[in-house]
Amino acid sequence: MITAGQMRAARALLGIDQKMLAEMSGVSVPTIQRMEASQGNVRGVVDTLSKVVEALDRAGIELIGDQVPSMGAGRGVRLKEAETRHSGND
Repeated sequence: MITAGQMRAARALLGIDQKMLAEMSGVSVPTIQRMEASQGNVRGVVDTLSKVVEALDRAGIELIGDQVPSMGAGRGVRLKEAETRHSGND
């Protein structure tokens, strides 16, 4: 549904902190903190995850899944597959 990295990137694109995302989604700050500390896909109560995803959607964030084309025309971020990333020491 959403990864911890997507949540952090979405907040960065919106220029908001964890407190603001909590207010926008109606969940607690500790819940947002736990979600963002997850490894990989965020796990939790489906209703809570849905609130966060819907809040990000209302704010203009398009969450892009693996191997899914983006339908939006705005700017965005997508992480390359691990084998195509470079360490910068090339």
